[in-house]
Amino acid sequence: MAQEGANVPASAKGSWSSFLKSITSFSGDISTLTAPPFILSGTSLTEYSSYWTEHPAIFVAPAKEQDPAKRALLVLKWFLTTLKQQYSSRSESLGSEKKPLNPFLGELFLGKWQDSVGTTKLVSEQVCHHPPVTAYSIWNDDHGMRLQGYNGQKASISKTLTITVKQVGHALLHIDGFNEDYLITLPNLHIEGVYGGSPYVELNSNSYITSSSGFTAKIDYSGKGWLSGKKNSFTATLYPSDKPKDVLYNVSGQWNSQFKITDAKKNEVDSYEAKSTPVTKLLIAPVEQQHELESRRAWQQVAAGISKGDMDVTSAEKSKIEEAQRALRKQEKESNTQWECKFFSRVENNAVLAKLAPKVGLVADAKQTNGTDGVWVWDQAKADKAVPPYPS
Repeated sequence: MAQEGANVPASAKGSWSSFLKSITSFSGDISTLTAPPFILSGTSLTEYSSYWTEHPAIFVAPAKEQDPAKRALLVLKWFLTTLKQQYSSRSESLGSEKKPLNPFLGELFLGKWQDSVGTTKLVSEQVCHHPPVTAYSIWNDDHGMRLQGYNGQKASISKTLTITVKQVGHALLHIDGFNEDYLITLPNLHIEGVYGGSPYVELNSNSYITSSSGFTAKIDYSGKGWLSGKKNSFTATLYPSDKPKDVLYNVSGQWNSQFKITDAKKNEVDSYEAKSTPVTKLLIAPVEQQHELESRRAWQQVAAGISKGDMDVTSAEKSKIEEAQRALRKQEKESNTQWECKFFSRVENNAVLAKLAPKVGLVADAKQTNGTDGVWVWDQAKADKAVPPYPS
């Protein structure tokens, strides 16, 4: 086992030791714990929705494929290419995984990508605070690709200081040209390297992608010290949903690095190399032009405090946001009203989800929708009237 705080700056070793002691005895949502400055991120969780589509060309590629099996394979490939961005890009660029800012109810993150495949738009909104849930919608009208979903996390920590995170929620992908839907389940994860002060994410167990056209992909995740002996490893199979043993394609590799795709005869048909595939920069409005609910404007002073390592400023600015939120909740309680999300609504029944979820054993968690039955969905009527408007 690594030495305690081996990767922690010397000036922070005392606070890190105290932090380790606090999390081992803590009960409740560990995301509410305040970590030492060097492990804090100035980025809100609402921004994480953008990691779904940092390769727009790969995202829209299925729209051009006429064969449904190959189309399902392209959807699987796109999903696998998002994993590096979602779960390891920060630890690679910053040296370790950082604790993100906990979004406030109603927080927004709006942006768009512009490249050779046109404009791809993003709306991310914090639709629930207790428990925390982020909903998102991403679409490219030029190619008729539409992704929407929501996710929350349930975190716990073991005696060996491994943080286990169960992801709750799902994503739905729709391809206009084929009137085709895909249900994507979310992998669970655990955070290793906490003891040594250099946290990183590993995915575990499995996740699924199943389509209305009759194909399912199963992705199995493993990590260092398990089956492969390499970090971030996975194997995936694509098969007719009613014939799981009739595998059409296999995919294997490391989701943060590279993988290859082979057909049933073990011929390589495609491959992916993360390092040679640049991401497309997300365009967002300048902070001074953003709405007060948008992440980077709302958290601007907090992020500045974290960047400088000034915890007095960080704490003071964070308290201002928290106090304003408590005042809003008090006002709503007194007036017997509830916060109304700007872009998403909770619905009791979703026809696409109801049709596809049984194929992969997914059961929606009611506690992630304010304790009532239902799921979060994009509400176009709301979006058309929203202020701020979604990216044009």
